[in-house]
Amino acid sequence: MSEICSVCGLPKELCVCEEIAMKEQQIRIYTTRRRFGKLMTIIEGINRKDIDLKDLAGQLKTKCACGGTVKGGRIELQGDQKRRASDILVKMGYSENMIDVK
Repeated sequence: MSEICSVCGLPKELCVCEEIAMKEQQIRIYTTRRRFGKLMTIIEGINRKDIDLKDLAGQLKTKCACGGTVKGGRIELQGDQKRRASDILVKMGYSENMIDVK
């Protein structure tokens, strides 16, 4: 017998909680300068209770072909990856209207 999701009440294989959470996230993407003048793209606003940030960061790093990490509930990617990260998040199912790129 399969496990039942405590949030939506569906079996874990059919659970839609993560997909619903994707549509409701208010995501902010911006760049900042780090040591030695290097640019770092910051992605914040993703609820880490609903979405696995380490898995998402791994997918973004692979698709952007850059390094990065997860710190303090936000994803940090090396370089100016604002547009590319935004496009990837939209393709993954996040709402384009909820992504704020600065």
